[in-house]
Amino acid sequence: MGKKKNYYSETVKRQVIELKLEGKLTNREIMEKLGICNVGQIKTWMKWFRNGEEHRLAQPIGKQYSYGKGPADLTEIEELKRTN
Repeated sequence: MGKKKNYYSETVKRQVIELKLEGKLTNREIMEKLGICNVGQIKTWMKWFRNGEEHRLAQPIGKQYSYGKGPADLTEIEELKRTN
């Protein structure tokens, strides 16, 4: 039987990045505070942030866009909902 994949919202991912940038909490403390199960997630999200790949924070599990910067067909309203 396979593991259940955890889904973390874009909001949680951005909170992790903000907490890391503040530098007041360790990875373990961030994991406990936000319910993150694996430190690798934090490292991946920080890598995406440092590399300017923030569009990847909005991607669902297992869905990596191969061209461009993500879904190009989002309306302005959908884009605003995604970023807020």
